[in-house]
Amino acid sequence: MPHDHAHHHHHHADPSVGDWRLALAVGVNIGLTVVQVIGGVLSGSLALIADALHNLSDAMALIIAFVARRIARRPADADMTFGYGRAETVAALINYTTLILLGIYLAYEAVMRLFDPQEVAGWTVVIIAAVALVIDLATAALTYAMSKDSQNIRAAFLHNLADAAGSVGVIVAGTAILLFGWNIVDPIMTLIIAGYILWMSFAEIGGVIRILMLGSPPALQTRAVLNAIDEIDGVADVHHAHLWQMQEHEAALQAHIALHPGCWDRADAIKAQIKARLRQDYAISHVMLEMECAVHACSDAKAIGHG
Repeated sequence: MPHDHAHHHHHHADPSVGDWRLALAVGVNIGLTVVQVIGGVLSGSLALIADALHNLSDAMALIIAFVARRIARRPADADMTFGYGRAETVAALINYTTLILLGIYLAYEAVMRLFDPQEVAGWTVVIIAAVALVIDLATAALTYAMSKDSQNIRAAFLHNLADAAGSVGVIVAGTAILLFGWNIVDPIMTLIIAGYILWMSFAEIGGVIRILMLGSPPALQTRAVLNAIDEIDGVADVHHAHLWQMQEHEAALQAHIALHPGCWDRADAIKAQIKARLRQDYAISHVMLEMECAVHACSDAKAIGHG
């Protein structure tokens, strides 16, 4: 029975290595922000100072990701009985939301500049943008491997990627304007970058919201999971089922299992068989089952949800 388990497979690398990489990325981005502000003041470029503030937002995104990553490792307690893993999901939501707002703002500024073209500062802006691009790519390299397994780090990574795209845009537009006087290139490039930021943010934020809304894992079909339980000998019916993502890489299932008459003496064995099947075929390890004998089973119960 083939199933896509990609959302469950992830690496268990030493978390301290990832923390060190994130901390280094934060330090590098803050250093770049300082350089850009100084360059903006010396060259008289307000655009460069604005880009420095944008870069500071990248540093803040990395800080949010770093803090959430540390919180997520805290064990379950009386206040958070499921643990703190969703701190990373919340951090991802914050970072994607700020990316969307940034994309909308850039699009607005680009449209305004189409009607009121502005002069772009000299080569100083292009040179510092090139330096910024190198720093952005270095930061992206530090977080790329972790971004594949964590929506939290992925959000910070995409923040950085958007900034790298912005740096490329500044270099291309600035060079075109300085060489050919094509002022229209600047707002057009900004619109392209804004569109890219919005496209990738909306593509990713849905998965984050799905987890916070207790949605089922996108790679699993709820009906297929329930049918697999139904196929186990002794199971008469499955109802009141809830399948959801506790965290990005951890799925959970809760359900009532009605047994055929005469099978109650095998209830524990059937429960163990169901759990083994779910773990093996669907990578669902957090399973809560309420066993019901045929006589006392729920009547007219819905297969999914309560009611």
